[in-house]
Amino acid sequence: MILRGRPVLADTRTLPACELPQDTRDRRPGCQTAHAVWAKAGAVASTNRHAGPKPVQKRSDGPAGDGLSRSGRYTEDGSQPEATDQMALSATHPDDPGRTRRASLTVLIIAAVSALGGLLFGYDTGIISAALLFITRDIPVDTFGKELVTSAIVAGALVGCLVAGPVSDRVGRRPTILIAAVIFIIGSIASATSHSATMLIAVRLLLGLAVGGTSQIIPVYIAELAPAARRGSLVLLFQLAIVVGILVSTIIGWALGGSDGSGGNWRLMFLLGTVPAAILFLGMLFLPESPRYLVLRGQSERALAILRRVRPSDAVAAEELGAVEAQPRENGSWKLLFSRRVRPALIAGTGIGMFCQITGTNATIYYAPSVLASAGFGADEALQTQLLVGVTIVVATAFGLWAVDRWGRRTLMLRFLLLAALGLVLLGGSFIGGNPTGIGRYTAVAGLIAYEIFNVGSISASIWLVGAEVFPLAIRGKGMSMVALSHWTFDLVVSLFTLTMVQALGAGYAFFVFAAINVLAWVFVLRAVPETKGRSLEEIEQRLGDGTFLAMR
Repeated sequence: MILRGRPVLADTRTLPACELPQDTRDRRPGCQTAHAVWAKAGAVASTNRHAGPKPVQKRSDGPAGDGLSRSGRYTEDGSQPEATDQMALSATHPDDPGRTRRASLTVLIIAAVSALGGLLFGYDTGIISAALLFITRDIPVDTFGKELVTSAIVAGALVGCLVAGPVSDRVGRRPTILIAAVIFIIGSIASATSHSATMLIAVRLLLGLAVGGTSQIIPVYIAELAPAARRGSLVLLFQLAIVVGILVSTIIGWALGGSDGSGGNWRLMFLLGTVPAAILFLGMLFLPESPRYLVLRGQSERALAILRRVRPSDAVAAEELGAVEAQPRENGSWKLLFSRRVRPALIAGTGIGMFCQITGTNATIYYAPSVLASAGFGADEALQTQLLVGVTIVVATAFGLWAVDRWGRRTLMLRFLLLAALGLVLLGGSFIGGNPTGIGRYTAVAGLIAYEIFNVGSISASIWLVGAEVFPLAIRGKGMSMVALSHWTFDLVVSLFTLTMVQALGAGYAFFVFAAINVLAWVFVLRAVPETKGRSLEEIEQRLGDGTFLAMR
């Protein structure tokens, strides 16, 4: 059906404001680009219906770098390029399976390549545990020095996540990822060539900047490019890459350590980190900028060109662009981030970042070897079980990747967190009365595995996703910085005090404490976290503005 010379895909009562007829739609300036797209499409459709265009010339006069080629066939008045003919055709025939598949594959490639930053995150934080076993052969490092080498990357991450937010809001999401990739490459090479403990600590601090930066920017980058229906699983590729990186670091540490401990090529352990870092850098050179960032910077034509590559039709791309442009333009200041209006999003994002750590995920990973040794497992059995824990974390994250877009982020956490608490109760109960023996040893392992499945597969899988979704566009970078800061701060707190708590309370009661915190996390999610499944980033921002943010269920 053609209404006032423009193609209409549905009853106008159901259309967004930017798609309504000229006499009824919203005339806000924010919809100008979407209006222009529909006007061109409608004009071509009307022309084709009555007479059809007559190609007379080719020309290319589009602005350089905007991604929209003006090359093509023009009608007699020279006003309508061939690209617009195809836009009108796409608007009147939106079901193009070939284009839908291409757009879906393009988004997947973008998410997968950028998620390599997560693999570097996991690898660089995990490989140090194996490397420290052999570094002392070449570099004198006392116990305090080892603690500094280990914690330097966390200290760097605290700084990196805070710096990356303002940087990404100023120079763009893609350039920020490229900067992080360069730091990963330099840091990996410098770690492998370190000749003193001081140099190694400084280099690990540098790597921490990249780790913190990627934890802030990559989830935002993927979320801003992904369609609402698939945003959850695509962002979770980043978390999946993190746990794969941790598992790979465990395997490489074991392989390069030598079966009898005579190997220990710690320099190669560090140097291998340059491989995914180089792939990330080269891949990002060919990936687009976030279209939402471009709109924020007033580059709507470039944003539309990118959306047309990653959406199934030009009509869908124009509608999404119109929704982004229609959002109020605000000064992206820190004051706005801490304002009363944005406070519910800040609480939800940073709260999940905190509970992700204090529910005990990293604590159980850090101290799994000690737990297994206390349970009476030999070195080989402990290593095998530790690898089993690593594989379990990867499988649990893969399940979370599937569930977030089917069950929902909030629903997934509510279903699994109490089960994670039960796993910790089972684990803690195995240590009451002393180290477990007999069947108790396997009960301890079962509780550990159950906990990792239900915690890692829910709240640990959702931290980067929810944080990338809930903040307004103008302060999304800064908001995600606060989520990452919460994560890294409580990671440091847990790593500093877990062993002290185990020594004071005993392993059994320490795990009971973590079980209770998992229950508190369940209450927090129930009260303070909305359901964002299937909602566009613009709808979430609008609900935050009109006070119905927490009503999303």
